[in-house]
Amino acid sequence: MAANRNEARNDLLDAPPGDGPDPAGFRRVLGHFATGVAAVTGMDAGVPVGLLVSSFTSVSLDPPLVSFCVAHTSTSWPRLRGGRRHGICFLAAGQYGQARRLATASGDSKFHGVAWSASPSGLPVLDGALAWLECSVEAEHPAGDHVIVVSRVHRLAKAGDTSGAGPLVLFRGGYGRFTAVAPAPVDTVARSSS
Repeated sequence: MAANRNEARNDLLDAPPGDGPDPAGFRRVLGHFATGVAAVTGMDAGVPVGLLVSSFTSVSLDPPLVSFCVAHTSTSWPRLRGGRRHGICFLAAGQYGQARRLATASGDSKFHGVAWSASPSGLPVLDGALAWLECSVEAEHPAGDHVIVVSRVHRLAKAGDTSGAGPLVLFRGGYGRFTAVAPAPVDTVARSSS
C-alpha cells in the first residue's frame, strides 16, 4: 500500500513553533546533502596556511565569483584574509589524508607532510588536486555562526590528467568517492527541467 503523502515521516525533526531545529539535528539532516571538499590556501609571512570547506559554490560567471563559508571561530581565516589573494583547491578522492590534516591540525602544522606546489602568485596548490583557483575577497557577509566569503577568481586551472580521479565527497559526516552513472540523453534532460 502506498504511503499517504500527507502523513509526516517518522524521522521528522520538529521544533516548537517559532523556533528552529536543534543544531545537532540540523547538522544531521543537512549531512544528507553530498558536497565536494575544497582546501582554501594562502601564505602568511612565508608560511602556508589553509582550511577545509565543504560549502564551496559558484556564484557568477560575469564577473567570475565563487563563495564558501567559514566559522567565526576559525583561526586560519584571519591569516588567509590578510593576504592579497587566496587559493581554492578541489580535492580528489585520494586526498582524504590531506583533507583530514587541514581540518584537524592547528596552526603551522596543517601543512606538515602535505605536498604542494606554488601557483603563479605563490599560493599553495595541493599536489593531486583536481583543479585550483586564485582568488581575492570580494565581500564578506556575516551569517549566524559563519561568514559567507564571496571571492573573485583571477586565475584557474585544472590538473593535468584527471580522467581516472574523482572528487573527494563529504556525505553524512564521512568522506567518500563519487561514482558516475551514465548521463541521461540530452532530450530527456531538457524535458525533465522544463
